[in-house]
Amino acid sequence: MRIAVLGGGVMGETLATGFLRLDPRPSVVIVEKRAERAQELRDGLDVDIAPLEQAVDGADVVVLVVKPQDISDLLAAAGPLLKPGCLAISIAAGIRTSTIESAVPAGVNVVRAMPNTPARIGEGTTGISAGATCSTEAVALAERLMSSVGLVVTVPEDLQDAVTAVSGSGPAYLFYLAESMTAAGVDLGLDPATARLMVNQTLLGAATLLSASDDDAEELRRKVTSPGGTTAAAIATLDDAGVASDVRAALTAARDRSRELSGS
Repeated sequence: MRIAVLGGGVMGETLATGFLRLDPRPSVVIVEKRAERAQELRDGLDVDIAPLEQAVDGADVVVLVVKPQDISDLLAAAGPLLKPGCLAISIAAGIRTSTIESAVPAGVNVVRAMPNTPARIGEGTTGISAGATCSTEAVALAERLMSSVGLVVTVPEDLQDAVTAVSGSGPAYLFYLAESMTAAGVDLGLDPATARLMVNQTLLGAATLLSASDDDAEELRRKVTSPGGTTAAAIATLDDAGVASDVRAALTAARDRSRELSGS
């Protein structure tokens, strides 16, 4: 299987790394215009770097790893070159499968995917949605490919904006919390290195427990919140500040921005 990754940024490198872990190992070629970055990818991943036309020619899978504002130019250049029957996976936030289908030959299978940054360590979450004419086999292949960097969830395309809000942008919310907790720890007297270490491990441990437990987040929170205790005092402060409603508002804003990007 020949996979062309169009875009050699962080996510392009992440996906290529995941694909190369598959068995049997596919042939991966990356399109990257920046010479220095291209050399980094060539040396680090031991993959071919090629011009767009050469990379796409004969590719079984073409992965569009560009920002939403760059997708039109990329589709204009690469779309007509895709061979019928190949799989095109787009990770451009907000760009609908119909937009891509209109720019590629008939018979190209289109899948929209929204991975997140923990894919860099194989712990990503990706929501995928099939285009109108995408075959069952192509969807299965997309799921297999994206599972090389973490969990894959198949959703209807009209929920992709919600996926973007919850998991696509989700790591930033946790980083924001970590940033705030670390700053608070320093304010309370901890040195920055100690505060960061304790916050990072606390979030890691809590996330691991949440993943491993049969209890949901609400129940786990309830179990650790003793009436009248320190945790109860903190949670009450968060409730008084309206944090829960602010989180909902934040995710809604992310969802709405994804819709704006798609023009829907």
